[in-house]
Amino acid sequence: MLNSNDKIIKHKIGLLNLAEELGNVSKACQVMGYSRDTFYRYKSAGDEDGVQALLERTRRKPNIANRVDKITENAVITSAVEFPAYGQARTSNELRKVGVFVSPSGIRSIWLHHYNTQRTHQGKMCCGRTPIETMIEGKEIWKEKFINQI
Repeated sequence: MLNSNDKIIKHKIGLLNLAEELGNVSKACQVMGYSRDTFYRYKSAGDEDGVQALLERTRRKPNIANRVDKITENAVITSAVEFPAYGQARTSNELRKVGVFVSPSGIRSIWLHHYNTQRTHQGKMCCGRTPIETMIEGKEIWKEKFINQI
């Protein structure tokens, strides 16, 4: 099975091979829908570094799931436990007063993790379990119920 990088390399190498086969760069570029400038960039990259140079490289930096430090995270959790009625915007504003700077969406991502994995819930179906435990157990029950019907 080809992944996205394999598909991209396949087209780039296909262009290079077609140009060599036809003996005409302009015709190969016309057939494949690439500019000659693009062909020569691929060719020089391939000649210098081989197939690895034809891989699609991203310039994006990795997006880390939780981008706040532990001190900020603990301040948010403490605030959420002390003032459970505050929303994410109000919590952000209250923390800013004491020198902890975190956006409302940042607060939402911290608090949801704590809420789903550590805080027990008093809902009808949770019975004192965390929401993630309730979901996992519910999924197992659902599998048992529907596998037995098949």
